[in-house]
Amino acid sequence: MDSEKIILEDVYLTSLKIIENPKGNILHGLKNTEEVFSQFGEAYFSKIKKGEIKGWKKHSKMKLNIIVPLGAIKFYLIDHKKGSSTYNMNMKVELSLLNYSRLTVPPGCWIAFEGMEEDNMLLNIASITHDPSEAETRDFSYFSI
Repeated sequence: MDSEKIILEDVYLTSLKIIENPKGNILHGLKNTEEVFSQFGEAYFSKIKKGEIKGWKKHSKMKLNIIVPLGAIKFYLIDHKKGSSTYNMNMKVELSLLNYSRLTVPPGCWIAFEGMEEDNMLLNIASITHDPSEAETRDFSYFSI
């Protein structure tokens, strides 16, 4: 599994393995031996309907490790980490089974996501447990990208 830095500082897109099995495929997620792994806080799933957008959200402590095992989801990111070489730059990336990958997003990046198919779901393997006091939220219209 190759981690590849993409556009924004400390944001990685890692290709993941799909092991085909006649009774149902096995989808890899994250190993604690991988370079991007820091610690485990919690794992949760989030569904999003086609055409809907969730976000913006910016975590001050949580590192996100996002995988899309169902449907297709487009992610929008803005680097807002102080001192970052890519400060205020933005990027878009779409995840699905067709390009099965993990998106690793460090604290300090704004993130939003949009459902592209009828049924869409992501898995976030978060570095800390949910704590509403460590995150900021904004309506999607707050930024133009």
